[in-house]
Amino acid sequence: MKCSQCHTDNAADSLFCGKCGAVLASNASVEGQATDVKPPSNPATRLRHTVMEILEGEPSQPLSKYVEWLITVVVLVNCSAVILDSVPEIHADYKDFFHELEFWSVMFFTLEYVLRVWSLGAKHSDSAWRGRRGYIFSPFGLVDFFATMPYYMHVFFPTLDLRILRVLRLLRILKLSKYNSALQDLFSAVYSERRAFGSAAFLLLIATIVSASLMHFAEGHAQPEQFGTIPHAIYWAIVTITSGYGNIEPVTKGGEVVALLTGFLGVCMAAIMTGIVASAFANQLSRKKSAYQAQLRQVLADGVVSDAERDTLKRLQAQFRLSDKEVQTMLDQAQGKLKQ
Repeated sequence: MKCSQCHTDNAADSLFCGKCGAVLASNASVEGQATDVKPPSNPATRLRHTVMEILEGEPSQPLSKYVEWLITVVVLVNCSAVILDSVPEIHADYKDFFHELEFWSVMFFTLEYVLRVWSLGAKHSDSAWRGRRGYIFSPFGLVDFFATMPYYMHVFFPTLDLRILRVLRLLRILKLSKYNSALQDLFSAVYSERRAFGSAAFLLLIATIVSASLMHFAEGHAQPEQFGTIPHAIYWAIVTITSGYGNIEPVTKGGEVVALLTGFLGVCMAAIMTGIVASAFANQLSRKKSAYQAQLRQVLADGVVSDAERDTLKRLQAQFRLSDKEVQTMLDQAQGKLKQ
């Protein structure tokens, strides 16, 4: 389904555009077309459909919120254990506890992954593999899969470096991005402002090369090991512009002047990048609110809110991470405009 605003291709069953947040007209229509799943006709299909709704966080399923919190707690506890286990003293005292916690955590994540693959077969009535394939090869599906891999890798390959396994286990924190749109909003915001980021990156490149060249000219003879070549000086320029602090200091008057100018350029670049990111996030939130308001006006147009329409609004509210207060404000505004 192609978005009418940014012309991005989206999945056929998406309610809104993954890039700009706009509601996809045909899928967000409130006549119950948000999904192509037919009402379950037998107990097994009903169970699979219910499990899918719970794991996918459907507003119509009260248990979905508790499952979301349970998974979040398990992930946080597990990541905290991995961090503490890297301390030799703590590892020596609680080695068995950490091992048991890792085992049961992997069993929990494995069960979650299997249930998701099994239940998502009910997402599309025409093909069970269609829904499963969409999850397995999605970013969230890959994160869920690799969340269990460190344990099984250690079982089958016990000689693997434990530090590598710790890093892989800490990637489980990415599972939380499924329940918080921060990362998605970041990527969408960066993509929507890609031209501005490209311009800022170009300015950063110019500032780096000019600063490195000037420092090579000013300090190359005094510190040949640090500034003897422009590539060596580029390292200093990047560190100075991005963080403002490095372990290399100029020793000549000309080098000090170049360092001051480079530090000033770093402050300017930080201000530019901060402004772009802040503007991108604000625009992303505005697009989501506009999309929800458009759907809200469509729902209220006939004066009757059906169950399908209510479910669609709840789904959009959860997807856009809008608070009840924000929704109530938009509802009051929409009703006020209809009365005029």
